[in-house]
Amino acid sequence: MSSNRSEPAGKQKRTRDRRKRREGLVSEAGGGRSAGRRADRPPSPIIAAGRVELSGAPVRRFTVDDFEIGRPLGKGKFGNVYLARLKESHFIVALKVLFKSQIEKEGLEPQLRREIEIQAHLQHPNILRLYNYFHDARRVYLILEYAPRGELYKELQKSHTLDEQRTVTIMEEVADALIYCHEKKVIHRDIKPENLLLGLRGEVKIADFGWSVHTPSLRRKTACGTLDYLPPEIIERRTYNEKVDLWSIGVLCYELLVGSPPFESPSHIETYQRILKVDVRLPPSLPLGARDLISRLLRYQPSERLPLAQILEHPWVRAHSQRVLRPSIQMAS
Repeated sequence: MSSNRSEPAGKQKRTRDRRKRREGLVSEAGGGRSAGRRADRPPSPIIAAGRVELSGAPVRRFTVDDFEIGRPLGKGKFGNVYLARLKESHFIVALKVLFKSQIEKEGLEPQLRREIEIQAHLQHPNILRLYNYFHDARRVYLILEYAPRGELYKELQKSHTLDEQRTVTIMEEVADALIYCHEKKVIHRDIKPENLLLGLRGEVKIADFGWSVHTPSLRRKTACGTLDYLPPEIIERRTYNEKVDLWSIGVLCYELLVGSPPFESPSHIETYQRILKVDVRLPPSLPLGARDLISRLLRYQPSERLPLAQILEHPWVRAHSQRVLRPSIQMAS
């Protein structure tokens, strides 16, 4: 990805402010990360005892000495992600290194457990693979698939908007991956450009399953996700199901074509109010087919949102699709 160093300081600040603002949650509407954590917290912690326990423990026991660690791919509050290579096989991976102390401090053990348990069992061309994990006294290490083209968010920053063909391709790939997730009773709950990575050919890889949930009933009632992408039922703390992901994919389609989320406002409260009213202002420049698709996804009633399978068959999507090989065919080969 190109660096943004040449951009004016004002533009860089607006970008940073916007990214920070996007990360706000439901605290101003009566919920938030802490509320969600309390509702979701399993009875036993995974970090305090220095162990990460899953129902299916990994066969191979790795240590950090098994890897050659390269350049950082990303840095965050809880740790960093590095380009890495297995010494034995020279297999390239992304190594996510998380600090146990920081995870304990923020009470994010349940979120880490979800990320590992869910992502480790998902295998789809448009979902980032979690190959394995291990830990030492201070850190937890996640061995992830390497996505060489980075975040979709950075591509969007660089170009501001995407054309119809690129947007449609992304919509198809995300919809296909979510169909797979929902069949596995997994709701992602946090679809957004920052959580969509890009493979070598630019194909989407859904990442960051920290807010996702596996539930046989597919019905939840906890606050989660990212401010601009929150559907009405989560803001109102109503019971919700997998259709929250339909709302998010509608917001994603709008942002890719317009360059900003549909409900973006100066304050969190205004954003919440616009979401609850479904106050979508579609620019005249938006293609008619895209307007139709977005309006059929951004519905207050979850049951009225266009199903994922119908997104793939939508006339605008079919007219602009550039996918040569669908994931279902790739997986069968």
